Amino acid sequence: MIALIQAIVAIIFIVAGLFFFLVGVLGLLRMPDVFSRIHTTTKGDTLGVGLVIIGLMVYSGFTALTLKLFITLILVWLTTPTAAHLIAKSEYERDAS
Repeated sequence: MIALIQAIVAIIFIVAGLFFFLVGVLGLLRMPDVFSRIHTTTKGDTLGVGLVIIGLMVYSGFTALTLKLFITLILVWLTTPTAAHLIAKSEYERDAS
């Protein structure tokens, strides 16, 4: 019974993460300028990856894999906004000159 509840909660997290990936892709296609596109894809990517990895952590239980997934989650949460900031800064400087 616990395994069934664990699988259902994991599926809910993974489906929610896929929804935010879809929203990010739609934002990439629909937004008019670079800054809006970066914003939507970064938010969708960060939240989508977070929810998918949390779903995988719930599904795998408390194992060494969970620790690896948590470290991956922290690295994604640190690098994605930083990369988006650098892309936006370079685009801003390119338009300013």
